[in-house]
Amino acid sequence: MAAVKNRIQDGYRRLRDESPLPRLVFYIGLTIELLMVIIDKSNYVNPMEGWLFRVTFLLFAGKLLLTKYELREWALIFLLEGIAFLFYRVTGENELIRMVTFVAACRGIPLREALKYTFFVTFAGCLCIVLLSVTGIYGEISLTQDYGREAAEETRYIGEAAEEETRYTLGMGHPNALSCMAFMLTALGVYVWFERIKWYGYLLLFVVNTGVCLLTGSKTGLIITTAFLLGTCLMHLVKPFQRKAVFYLGGLLVFLLCLAFSVDAAVCAQRVRDAQWNAFYYQNPRDNKHIVALGKIDSHISGRITALTGTTNNEGMIHTWYPFSAPDHMNYYFDMGWVKVFYRYGLIPGALYVAANLFLLWRLWKRRDGCGLVLFVMFAVYTVIEAHLISVYLGRNYLLLFMGADFAAATSAAKE
Repeated sequence: MAAVKNRIQDGYRRLRDESPLPRLVFYIGLTIELLMVIIDKSNYVNPMEGWLFRVTFLLFAGKLLLTKYELREWALIFLLEGIAFLFYRVTGENELIRMVTFVAACRGIPLREALKYTFFVTFAGCLCIVLLSVTGIYGEISLTQDYGREAAEETRYIGEAAEEETRYTLGMGHPNALSCMAFMLTALGVYVWFERIKWYGYLLLFVVNTGVCLLTGSKTGLIITTAFLLGTCLMHLVKPFQRKAVFYLGGLLVFLLCLAFSVDAAVCAQRVRDAQWNAFYYQNPRDNKHIVALGKIDSHISGRITALTGTTNNEGMIHTWYPFSAPDHMNYYFDMGWVKVFYRYGLIPGALYVAANLFLLWRLWKRRDGCGLVLFVMFAVYTVIEAHLISVYLGRNYLLLFMGADFAAATSAAKE
C-alpha cells in the first residue's frame, strides 16, 4: 500500500510540476472567458452561458488543484471561498466563487504573458465583430436613439420628445460598448508593450481614439483614454517618476476619492433628484451647495446619480446595501461601477474587493510599476461612471490577473 501511495504522490508531483497540463487548463479556461466577453459585446445572445461558466470554474479549479500552495495560501483560499459561498447562498449567483478560484488559479502564470494573450484574443474578437458589421454580414453598424444630450427638464419634466441621433456601434450593440473596448484594449496594449512604445506611438493611439470618439460620441471615453496616454507617456519619458512615492500616494488619494464620491452619490441620489425638480419648477433647488454641486456633476455624467432613483426601493442607494447583497439585487443594472460593487456583491465582499485593490496598489509601488499605477488609477476613475469591470464576465476585469500574479505576495505579507 505504501508503494502504491508513493507512486500516486510521485505521479501527482510530476503532473503538477513538470507537465504542461496546469498551464494548458488555465489558458483553456481563460480563452473561454475571453470569448464570452466578445460574444457579449456582439449582438449574439449566448444560450450556453451558464454552462460555460461552470466549465471555466472547473478548469480553474483544476488548475488550482494542480498548483503548489503553502498552507497559509490554502487558508486564505478557503477563507475567501467561504465568503464567496455565503454570497452564493444568499443570492444564488456563483460569480464570486468563480472570481476567487480564477484569481487563485493565476498562481505561477507570468502576468505579462497572460495579459499579452488576453490582448490578442480580445483584439482579434473585437476585430471580427467590426468586420462582420461593416461588411453587412452580422451586426448593426450604427444605432439611432436618444442619447440624453438634451437638458433633463426638456424630457423628464415637460415630456418634450428627445432628439434622436445616429452613432456608430460597429457591431457592438451600443456606442459606449465600442468606446469602452477601445479604451480597454488601449490600456492593455500600452501596459504589455510599455517599454517599447515611442512618443509617436502614444500620439497614434490618441488619434485612433479620437476617431472612436467621433464615431461613438463618447467624450468620457476620449477623456479617460487621453488621461491614460498622457500619464503613461510621462512615466515612460521621465523614468524617475516611476520611483517617486508621491505619485503612488496620489494614486491612493484618487482611488479613495472615487470611492467617497460613489458612496456620496448613493447616499444623496434622491435629494439630487428632488433638488433638480425644485430648481426647474421653483427656480430654487431648496437644498445646500453640496447637493447642488452633485446635481451639476450628474448633468455632466448623463444622469448616472439620479439613475439610482426611480425604482420602488431606489435600488442602488445606500439603504439597499446589505452585508451579502440580496437575490433581487441581481436584476437591477446601473452604470456606477463602485456603487454596483457594494450593491450587487454586498458590503463584506465589496470591502474585500476594495482591500484587494489597495493591496494591488501597494504591490505596484513595491515593483515601481509606473504604467501599472496609471492603469490602476484610470480604471478606478472609469469605474465611478461605468461598470464594465464589475461583471459576471471575468475576462473583462484585467485587474484580476494582476491580483492573481500577486497572490503569493499577499500570503507572504500576511505571514510577516
